[in-house]
Amino acid sequence: MVVAACVDLLAGREVDGHIVHALGGPPAQWAVTGGAPGPDYWLRVWALRGLLWLWDDVAAQAVLDALSDPAWRVREMAAKVAGRHRIDDAVSALVMLRDDPVVRVRAAARSAIQKVTASSEQTFDH
Repeated sequence: MVVAACVDLLAGREVDGHIVHALGGPPAQWAVTGGAPGPDYWLRVWALRGLLWLWDDVAAQAVLDALSDPAWRVREMAAKVAGRHRIDDAVSALVMLRDDPVVRVRAAARSAIQKVTASSEQTFDH
């Protein structure tokens, strides 16, 4: 249910406000009480942060798509998720992010590439 909500948020679909609040913490209180939301990219960042901790492979394509998001915070978090869950299909996008204009995105991409490729090497060694 939470993974599906994260995927929905990444796709721009609405989800239960309580899930948004759980993912975003106090800054997302508006999702439950009403009011003005912050910039929409925060929903995607929070969704990816949720996927750091709760994972299912059904979310892989949403993470791959997020690697090219216009918001740098989304690209950074997507790289972290790709690295943590060793999404092999993300390598080419991560390689491109090594030239991202934002230092934090470049650093996250380099770290993710190391994690994903180390995982692949271990698979071939055994």
